Amino acid sequence: MEHTTKPRPKHMGRKVRHMRELLNLTQDDLAEKMDMSQQTVSNIESSEEVDDEQLEKVAKAMGVTGDAIKNLDENATVYNIVTNHDSSSAFNYNCTFNALDKMMEVIEKNEKLYRELLKEKDEKVAMLEKLLGGKK
Repeated sequence: MEHTTKPRPKHMGRKVRHMRELLNLTQDDLAEKMDMSQQTVSNIESSEEVDDEQLEKVAKAMGVTGDAIKNLDENATVYNIVTNHDSSSAFNYNCTFNALDKMMEVIEKNEKLYRELLKEKDEKVAMLEKLLGGKK
């Protein structure tokens, strides 16, 4: 008896999930980009088959092509993917100022304001003493 092994169909949902993870996207991130719920993204990722139209929408939201997802080999993936997508969430990733310097500026400003308040208080006290001294 001859055994033939039929190639197992690729699970497209797993490929979508794998590509999403490679791009460091959460299901919520992808859902927001696609204007759908996180549950819908979860359903897509758990589906063995994903129609071409849906796959293209997912790919566009990820910034890749549908073929990139279809041809993704989970066992031979190279973790060096270059993407051109909006990274607005990473604007403050690298600080362009020294926090200690900023803190010292604030402290110096507070000291200056404190000295000015003390000076004003001393002037008011002197003025009141002068007024009271003239009435005695």
